[in-house]
Amino acid sequence: MNANPTSSCRFIAGFVSMLARWLLASVFLYMGFNKALDPVSFLKLLRQYDLTHSPLLLNSLASALPWFEVFCGLLLLAGIAVRGTALTVLFLLIPFTGVLTHRAMQLQAALNIPFCAVKFDCGCGTGEEFICRKLLENSLLILLAVWLLAGNGGQLSLRYGRLKPTSGW
Repeated sequence: MNANPTSSCRFIAGFVSMLARWLLASVFLYMGFNKALDPVSFLKLLRQYDLTHSPLLLNSLASALPWFEVFCGLLLLAGIAVRGTALTVLFLLIPFTGVLTHRAMQLQAALNIPFCAVKFDCGCGTGEEFICRKLLENSLLILLAVWLLAGNGGQLSLRYGRLKPTSGW
């Protein structure tokens, strides 16, 4: 049996891309549902970031953001608008990582402890975590989103599963 190395590499890259898409989708579905099912707790955690003093904006964010994350997770899982959803996920992850870092630096200064010893509930739905672990996790999620943004992850997608027209019509 004579296997083509190019097709084998393409298959492996496609499989890895599909797993990356499903992993990112799973994370967003899990975290979105965790926050959506307990919006009051998520609102309390949002307040710790001191992003806004407008109750209307804060309540709107606490009620809409989790469902938006679930929506993004469903799109990624199904393979619909993968690149656009990956870009949207980046627009969520990058600023959040910055805000998370800022909050951790405030806690580090207030508690006078090493940066990686800072531990708090960031509002992601996973409870208290050490900041260095959370920053590593977010960095990996950002890399997955960039990988998908580059055009990978179309395998087993609803959007790319269309039948191609046959020649001879």
